Amino acid sequence: QVQLVESGGGLVQPGGSLRLSCAASGSTSRINAMSWYRQAPGKQRELVAAQTRGGSTNYADSVKGRFTISRDNAKNTVYLQMNSLKPEDTAVYYCNARRDTISLISSYWGQGTQVTVSS
Repeated sequence: QVQLVESGGGLVQPGGSLRLSCAASGSTSRINAMSWYRQAPGKQRELVAAQTRGGSTNYADSVKGRFTISRDNAKNTVYLQMNSLKPEDTAVYYCNARRDTISLISSYWGQGTQVTVSS
């Protein structure tokens, strides 16, 4: 299986920046997409940003222009650069990896890292 470990969360002021990292280990071959999700208190988990191995990206409307997803395919690591943070960005951020094999498509989740934006 794939193990995902997020890091980089913390407490920041509105307008500040934070960079999250997610490192994949284990059966990392055939990982074709990695994504960031977030879940705020009382809300459903939502997709924040995604990037395929080929480099295409997708962002939630709420973070476009502020967040940037990037990845290092060789290291099986995905990053989320978060700028101009707002209080509404406060959530637990989760890393997700999709692994496609000939017979099975699997999805894996990290443990999450807390991001709190508050003055």
